Amino acid sequence: MTKVLVATDKPFAKEAVMKIEEAVKSAGLEIALLEKYSSKAELLEAVKDANALIVRSDIVDREVIEAATELKIVVRAGAGYDNLDLEACTEKGIVAMNTPGQNSNAVGELVLGMMVFMARNGFNGASGTELRGKKIGIHAYGNVGQYVATIAKGFGMEVYAFDPFVAKEVIEKAGITPIDTVEELYSTCDYVSLHIPATPQTKESINYDLLTKMPKGGVLVNTARKEVIHEAEILKVMADRPDFVYISDIAPDNKAEFEANYKGRFFFTPKKMGAQTEEANVNAGVAAANQIVGFFKNGDETFRVNK
Repeated sequence: MTKVLVATDKPFAKEAVMKIEEAVKSAGLEIALLEKYSSKAELLEAVKDANALIVRSDIVDREVIEAATELKIVVRAGAGYDNLDLEACTEKGIVAMNTPGQNSNAVGELVLGMMVFMARNGFNGASGTELRGKKIGIHAYGNVGQYVATIAKGFGMEVYAFDPFVAKEVIEKAGITPIDTVEELYSTCDYVSLHIPATPQTKESINYDLLTKMPKGGVLVNTARKEVIHEAEILKVMADRPDFVYISDIAPDNKAEFEANYKGRFFFTPKKMGAQTEEANVNAGVAAANQIVGFFKNGDETFRVNK
């Protein structure tokens, strides 16, 4: 019988596990759980006879792929998939997928929530500012960017978007102003919400030259990946621009320097939590299970992310 392994260091919610099990078993597949494992050795042992693998942020590197001799498909329950070694998957003929869109609303709500929190000075009682009438730029108009744009419009913000892979007509149809270059986006907007993936082309691309183009009081909101930020240069921005604010749902490696020198001008969540809602947890897990069922039953590779 085809075996589906759900390997999660940080487990899915109980409801999500129940629905994943239901989707897998109803399709006549076997399911196994490896939750809260304490060592990589446990994962390596568990994947040996797995035909399919569902993970969250768990690292599926070459060593894991080599150990999983029966593996045909791995699905990352979430949008980002930089925790999967795509090259190793391709070499072994393993299909790698993500579940785009399932966490998007959760991330979108977090973006605006953090913006409100910082605009009101962390709710410390001091006078703050409003979002209404401010300009927000969406850097990458994918699933998450679209939700951020929709919510921002509800706040009465002027919404702009830059994405060279999305037609201007699509952006305009949503009532959003398309921007031709990334430099223009940053120089135009009071807030920029970042949604680009971490790729060789984008890593450390958010740098000093780009960020210093932002207007006075500029705020960068990062719910993408910390790797896309040039961390040394953003510290230089903080030093040279006393008006600049950085918000992120994952702390940079140089967090201690922010804490020592820029109190009140940054906010980092305790862990990456854009998708940390009950609804997103269930949606992503069930989507992963359904994609695996579709792959084995119909050969469906719709959300494949490797070659």
